[in-house]
Amino acid sequence: MPLHLTKVAYGAQSLEELHDWFAGRGEIARLTTRYLPKRHAEIVPGDGSANGSLFWIYKHQLVARSEILGFEEAENGRTHIVISARLIDVHPSPKRAHQGWRYLTEADAPRDLADGETAGDVLPGELAANLARLGLV
Repeated sequence: MPLHLTKVAYGAQSLEELHDWFAGRGEIARLTTRYLPKRHAEIVPGDGSANGSLFWIYKHQLVARSEILGFEEAENGRTHIVISARLIDVHPSPKRAHQGWRYLTEADAPRDLADGETAGDVLPGELAANLARLGLV
């Protein structure tokens, strides 16, 4: 099972804006971070098994993901996280905002939306968290 990362969709004013950002990127996109994740071998195993994904947090919920294709060295000792520019919507799942990235296990990752399936509007973070605690989302 691959390991995933989470990241806040900082600056996105809507889910549509997040999709538009990816639409203009071509096949891949690169995100720059200070350090190579310590568990990078679990994210991109290199043994033919599935790679992890970068899950995007918008309004305190995981809403979409991009497959992580690999890691590259960048200037000044930084690292590029190379991701697919294909954004895949997932069932919204409560997740607190944070700085940088955090790990997410396969068991905790929300499932993808099926073709034609819609998630509806993104709930406010506190409401989504309360509903999740009650087992309703």
